[in-house]
Formats: sequence, C-alpha cells, structure tokens
Amino acid sequence: MIILGIESSCDDTSAAILIGNEIRANIIAGQAVHEGFGGVVPELASRAHQENIIPVVQTALQTAQISISDLDAIAFTQGPGLMGSLTVGTSFAKALALALKIPLVGVHHMKAHILAHFISDASDTTPSFPFLCLTVSGGHTQIVQVNDALDMQVIGSTIDDAAGEAFDKAAKMLGLPYPGGPLIDQLAPLGNPNAFEFAKPQIAGLDFSFSGLKTSILYALQAAEKQEPDFRQIHLHDLCASIQKSIVQILIAKLEKAVKQTRIQNVAIAGGVSANSELRKRLLEKREVGWKVSIPKMSYCTDNAAMIAMAGSFYLNAGHQVGQESAADPRLKW
Repeated sequence: MIILGIESSCDDTSAAILIGNEIRANIIAGQAVHEGFGGVVPELASRAHQENIIPVVQTALQTAQISISDLDAIAFTQGPGLMGSLTVGTSFAKALALALKIPLVGVHHMKAHILAHFISDASDTTPSFPFLCLTVSGGHTQIVQVNDALDMQVIGSTIDDAAGEAFDKAAKMLGLPYPGGPLIDQLAPLGNPNAFEFAKPQIAGLDFSFSGLKTSILYALQAAEKQEPDFRQIHLHDLCASIQKSIVQILIAKLEKAVKQTRIQNVAIAGGVSANSELRKRLLEKREVGWKVSIPKMSYCTDNAAMIAMAGSFYLNAGHQVGQESAADPRLKW
C-alpha cells in the first residue's frame, strides 16, 4: 500500500510517501517568516501552508518516483495544533482523496510521533509492546503507556508549560533568537552544567510542571544582573548548560518513576525535544540498568509527514477511516 502523509499542525508543511513501512520521501518546508516575531504567528503560518502544500506534495511524489494515481490512501494530521494550519492540510487531503476516490485517514499528531518508531529506518531499536514513551515538544510533555499501536494511555502530562516551551522561553531570557531550544542544546556543551541551580517542581505522581522553573530562572537572572550587569552575556554557556541539565533532570526523574510504577522497561522518546543531545545521552545510559531504549533519528523527531503516513498505515489496517465530513480539531482528544 502506498500512503501519502500530510502534516501541517504548526509551522512546517510536510508530505511523505510510505510504501509498506519504508519512507520513500519525506519533504518538509519550514517558515522563516516567524523568526522576527519570537514565535509562531498563526495567521502567517496558515498562509504559508497554502503556498507550500502543493509544491511539497509534488516534490514528495517526484522524490518517491511515483505518480499521483499510484496512491492508495491519504493520511493527514487532524489535530491537535493550530486551527488555521490544520485546516489547510485537512482541506487539501479531503479534496485529493475525493478526486482520487481513495481512503482518507485522520491522524492524531502526538500518537503519530510515537508510531514514527515503526518506520523501517526510524531507530536502531524498534520498541516492543507494551512500552513507555516520553513525548516532549513545544506544546506537549507526556508519558504515554503504549499497549498497542491503537491502544495508548497518557499516564502523566504537564499541568502548565511544555518542556519545549520552557527551553524556548529560557532561551529568550538569555537573548537568544527564536527558536531558542536548539541553540541552548548547541551552547550547553561549552558550559558547566553545575554552575547554577534552579528550583525544581515538586509535583506528585507522574505529572510535570515547568512554570516554576521558568520563574526561578528569571529571578536568578534579575538578581545576578544587579551585581553584574552583563551577567547573561558573560555566563551564557554556563547558563545554557545549567538550564538544559535542570529540564532534562525533571524529564528523566518522572520517566524513572513511571518505569518503577508500571514495571515496563521498554522506553522510547518522541517529539521535537527528543532531538536534545543531553536527553538522548541520559536515556541511552539507562541501557546499563536494563532498559530497552528506542530513540528516533533526528529527521523523525521534529514535525514531519513520515510519522503521519506511518500512523495512517496502522489506522488503515484496523479499518479506521474518516469521511468528507471530518474537520480539523485543534484540541483533538486521545
């Protein structure tokens, strides 16, 4: 079966071609227009999707060396995400499926991040069911118990901000351009992760909180600058290293608690923050204590249509399709 995947949940327009469990094309068009605003502007994002979606799909078909008539099904991101962005991808997928008279599958964005692990070249270790997946991105931070491809249960989630947002907001405090999370990751190896300590949230169970950490970072910077006006610039590398250590420690601590609670030692990570080098390093170290760890390759960490196509394949095999009445849902439930 040849599946076209379409992803447009935020600011990346992506199209992918999946044949079996092998990705033949995974094309992504970013949107540099948001850089000057310090974050994604929804209206600008949806306009850029409208401009990008046809060229991106055409490029995917050409890269995979197939024609549009070869497609057997179309999978698209139905939600969650930005309403305008989702609507562009949803409308295009529905129209194309109607014209070609082929099945249409609406995919949950975060579930797709998890199912990306089953793409043939996704990682060196494919997770086996059941497994725990730490899904971390700019909008989500969750621990998911994955019993089967279509049976997932969120057992822990953030009660306020996501880990990716914490990275980006901390980077903004340091004067780094958007998106700042990857820049913190680049600069952190140049600094001392033990140089500064920030407040850790005391949240019961498996839930996360990052708002208090962000406040602690802000107050620490403001207090230090009273004594040393150029504190942020002088200590930039140490600050990046210390901030990254704090965020990753919170994530790993909750994951350790989840493993102990569920007794499931098959563990995976997914989402944009799963590209963070410190998080990947800390998780790989867990193999020494018996965890079976699955880490996706970098191209499958950030938003991409390959994961949508892979999820669509699982949905189709289970007989799950959507009709022309389906609509984008920015708050799509699990």
